[in-house]
Amino acid sequence: MKIAVLGGGAGCYAAAADLSEQGHSVRLWRRDAAALRPVVEHGGTILKDSAGRREVPLAMATADMREAVSGAELILIPLPAFAQPDIARELCPHLVDGQAVFLPPGTFGSYLLADRTRRCGNPANVLYAETGTLPYLTRKHGPREVAITVRARRLPTGVFPAARTEEAVEILQTAYPSVEPVEDVLSGALMNAGPIIHPPLILMNAGPLEHFPEWDIHNEGTQASVRHVTNALDEERIAIRESLGYSPYHFPLRDHYETDRWMYGDAHQALVDSGDWREHIDLKEHRYMREDVALGLAFMVSVADRAGVDAPVARGLLAMGSAVCGHDFLAGPRTLEALGLERLDAASLKQLLNTGFGE
Repeated sequence: MKIAVLGGGAGCYAAAADLSEQGHSVRLWRRDAAALRPVVEHGGTILKDSAGRREVPLAMATADMREAVSGAELILIPLPAFAQPDIARELCPHLVDGQAVFLPPGTFGSYLLADRTRRCGNPANVLYAETGTLPYLTRKHGPREVAITVRARRLPTGVFPAARTEEAVEILQTAYPSVEPVEDVLSGALMNAGPIIHPPLILMNAGPLEHFPEWDIHNEGTQASVRHVTNALDEERIAIRESLGYSPYHFPLRDHYETDRWMYGDAHQALVDSGDWREHIDLKEHRYMREDVALGLAFMVSVADRAGVDAPVARGLLAMGSAVCGHDFLAGPRTLEALGLERLDAASLKQLLNTGFGE
């Protein structure tokens, strides 16, 4: 299958290498042409995983968006949610009928991209989908080298419009057999693990993160009190899902620590043992704050308000993050109100998610 991978982060390089090694024709796009140059000059990336370290050639590496997505059946965007508006501006004019756009994860960004495509005047018949996590636990080890610690075993995925879920899943499973369909794209967005696991870890470890040059929030930062808060926050997410009529399995985050049922299977110890998550985290700038608190938690709280679900832990963590950064995140760009959806009643929202814009 012809696949375009958009972005320059670890998830992007991991996806490009992994999917290319599986035999797909992969084009890697990155806006920063200078940073992409090592991949261009060597014709590919270096992949490290349990099978060792090896060169992986790519079909193309380019800073030209049109060149990257032309003819692609699947367009993969494993980027933080705050990068999605910029990606939309460059991508949406080039989309054509029959393509599928996959955001792992999305923070409801699949709806944002669909709306931006419509607003830019592109009538292309495109499928949009998002899941609950990156397909990889991964970190970059060099300008073109990426390490994959664990691959996802289960990827609960929602599609916009939901009426075309079967069609989209057939495409997505060609690249990721671990994709599992859920009811719709809002259900997929409410599977996002980032706004559940990361806000308690960074905010409750704020002192060590600012004191020590490096700190592993998944090792010494994951203490019993943090787990209690994470579990309570996740119970709020599940209550929102149930209030909206979404069915289990809800992928409770406690299963990440206690069972092998979760998205990565039994992976927490492998994550800790890798040492790759011992890092410097700037509380105000790191994606755990800019994506998972500022966008992910704000989105979750806005959906909780819409569903009539009390979410004091989510709201409290969002307030803490807002205080740290000096911004009211609930007034940010990734709420139902900011997306123009607060005016829709439950039936109208369900119809929109199922059938799309109907134009």
